[in-house]
Amino acid sequence: MNIILVSNRFAKARSITLNGTHLLLAALLALGLLVAAAFAAQYAIVRFHPDALSADMRGWLTSVQAEGQQKQQSYMREGMDTMAARLGQMQAQLLRLDALGARLAKLGGIKPQEFNFDHAPAQGGPYMPAMQQDVSLENMDQQLTELSMLLNDRNDKLMALETLLMQVRIDNKLLSAVSPVMAGWHSSNFGWRIDPFTGKNAMHEGVDFMVAEGAPIVASASGVVVYADYHVQYGNMIEIDHGNDIVTRYAHASSLLAKVGQVVRRGQVIAKVGNTGRATGNHLHFEVRYKGVAQNPARLLQNPAS
Repeated sequence: MNIILVSNRFAKARSITLNGTHLLLAALLALGLLVAAAFAAQYAIVRFHPDALSADMRGWLTSVQAEGQQKQQSYMREGMDTMAARLGQMQAQLLRLDALGARLAKLGGIKPQEFNFDHAPAQGGPYMPAMQQDVSLENMDQQLTELSMLLNDRNDKLMALETLLMQVRIDNKLLSAVSPVMAGWHSSNFGWRIDPFTGKNAMHEGVDFMVAEGAPIVASASGVVVYADYHVQYGNMIEIDHGNDIVTRYAHASSLLAKVGQVVRRGQVIAKVGNTGRATGNHLHFEVRYKGVAQNPARLLQNPAS
C-alpha cells in the first residue's frame, strides 16, 4: 500500500509505503486502544454506576472480593495464632518469674503484703495519646519477641540472685559452728585435687585435718546424729543433721562415741581420729552439705564461735 502526501510545505510530493508488518502493528495498536477503552469504561461503570453491571459481572466481582477477603482473613488468623502461642509462652514465663520473685522476697525477708506478686502493680497518670496509635501485626510480633527476650534475661538474673541469697542464708545459719578438732592442720582443702590413690584429677568434697590418732572429734554445731556406722569409702563416719537441710560429716574415725538419734551439742566429743576407710593415714575428713550438695567448709569455719 502506497500513501502519497501532497502539501504546500513540501517542494515535492512524498509517498509512504506500508507493508504487511506495518498494517499488523497498526491493527494491534488499535486493538490495544479498544481494550483499554473498554476497561476504562468498565471501571467507570463499576465506580460510578454499579447498578448498570450485568448479573454475571456482579457475580464475578463479588467472588473476586470474597476470595480477597478470605485470603486476608486467613493471613490474620495465622498471625493471631502465632501471637497467641507467643502470649502463652510469655504467660508461662511470667508465672515462673512470679514464683521466683516470691522465693526471693522470702529469702530477703520482705513481708508478703509489702511486695505481693499475686496483684498487678498500681499505675496511673494523665492520658497522653500517641501520634501513631495503629499497630501492625509485624510490629506487634517484633515487640513480643523483644519482650520474650527480656523475660528470659530477667529470669536468668533472678536465678543468679536467688543463688547468692541462698548462699548468704546458709552462711548466716552456720555462723555458730566451731572447728571439729582442737588442733591439726589442713592436709587437703575443698575442691579439685590429684586423687592420692588413682593419681587422677578428682573432686574433694571436704577438708582433711592432719591430726594424731585418737584425738577427739567434736560436733561443729548442735544437731541430731543421723548416721553412725562404717562406710566403705569414709570408714567409721558420723553425720549430724543441723536442720534447714544442713548436714555435717565426720569420716575415717578410729571409734564412734555418738549414736544414731542422739542429740549432740556444739563442741561435744562424738568420735576419735583414725585411719579407716579410703585413707592414707590418720586424719579427719570433714564435710558440710546443704540439700545433699557439698559446700566449702572453710566458710563455716571462718568465724568460729567460742
